[in-house]
Amino acid sequence: MSDISTKRSLLRHALTLARGRIPSQLIVQLTDSCNATCPQCGMRRNTPFRRSLLSLADGRRIIDHAANSGIAALSFTGGEPFLYSKNLLTLLHYAGDADIPFIRTGTNGFLFKNPDSADFTSRISRLAEALAATRLYTFWISIDSPDPEVHESLRGLPGVMKGIERALPIFHEHGIFPSANLGITKAILPPRPAAKAGSPATAEEFRAGFRAFYRRVLDLGFTIANACYPMNIETDTSSSLSAVYEATAADDCVRFSARERHAMFTALLETIPEFRSQIRIFSPLSSLHALARRYSGEEDRSYPCHGGSDFFFIEAKDGDTYPCGYRGAENLGKFWNLDLKNPPCKPSCRECDWECFRDPSELLGPFQEFFSAPVRLAKRLLRDRIHSSLWLNDLRYYRATSYFNGRLAPDYRKLSRFAPESPHTEASGLMAFQGGSINLNQQELQFQKKRM
Repeated sequence: MSDISTKRSLLRHALTLARGRIPSQLIVQLTDSCNATCPQCGMRRNTPFRRSLLSLADGRRIIDHAANSGIAALSFTGGEPFLYSKNLLTLLHYAGDADIPFIRTGTNGFLFKNPDSADFTSRISRLAEALAATRLYTFWISIDSPDPEVHESLRGLPGVMKGIERALPIFHEHGIFPSANLGITKAILPPRPAAKAGSPATAEEFRAGFRAFYRRVLDLGFTIANACYPMNIETDTSSSLSAVYEATAADDCVRFSARERHAMFTALLETIPEFRSQIRIFSPLSSLHALARRYSGEEDRSYPCHGGSDFFFIEAKDGDTYPCGYRGAENLGKFWNLDLKNPPCKPSCRECDWECFRDPSELLGPFQEFFSAPVRLAKRLLRDRIHSSLWLNDLRYYRATSYFNGRLAPDYRKLSRFAPESPHTEASGLMAFQGGSINLNQQELQFQKKRM
């Protein structure tokens, strides 16, 4: 997407916000087939169930209704969507022709196996050329651990890290700048001594893991990164959710207590500002702050998720629509029968941490509130100055990244304003309120006392 197209899209989004809505997005599960062994996902290849593929006819019908309804962002996910690359490319072209502005898809990385094979360069060049011929905005590649051996062992995909490193320059030559997509599991943590086995993961350990991750993806050649927060709703007895999108599991690798989640979100909030000037990091600090606060035991001031209101999920098995991938009891039927001007749900849910919906809900919530309840927004901004500062910093950062346009190289001159030592940035957004120290450990200690 060109800068001109991006500006047109932003104008369209501003008009949407003025009507009391937020720019809508649709996640379409092309298939639940997968060839990886990721323990954090119920769609892994060694899980026995009947696999499905969304038909091209249904895909086109979904895209037609999405375009006519003003859907801003359309993602094709799996399973592994590139197992059906011909179907995927057909739908990517169709969505581009329908003028949907933000089109996204990604891979588990199996495409980059066997990097030493004679045909590797030509094979990846053909793939990059095919993607470049579409209007794809974001192409993500999953990374679970900064340690290549750990990542490849978890995924069951030997050699992919070396292949990713060799493939990235080829994508860049074709104007495709892939995003490293971190699925947060316990694989992000550094090795632990035997004495700490079984004890809760700490913010210090999470910080070390996140720093190692960002350093690794920088070394590989990535220019964009994102983090997917862990999902294990089946083990949360207080949740009423039921996953229809099986990107969740009960495996120990995604079992995190509230205390550990607080440490995790706090650590990510503190770590990202160290790297924001070096690599475009999508995760909004304002959302991480809201999630850390939620798991601290304090009042939950986060914005409710817009799943079922402005965001929707379509699963591959029956092609049915749900408010999100984890509200499986709320089948909304066929997407093309929905009147999105009168959405079936109002924003109210805060039960999961699915970043695909929670992050944009938090980031765009203040804009919607500005038009619908400006006094309430003013009170909110004044009551939580840290969150307000983080949110404003996020907006400046998103603009500096060209809104994470995966078809443009990063502008490091603009990103340099967000270096921790730069006088033009608030670093994590906390410096102005904590004397320049990015430190939430006191909050963590208070939380631990409450749990004792």
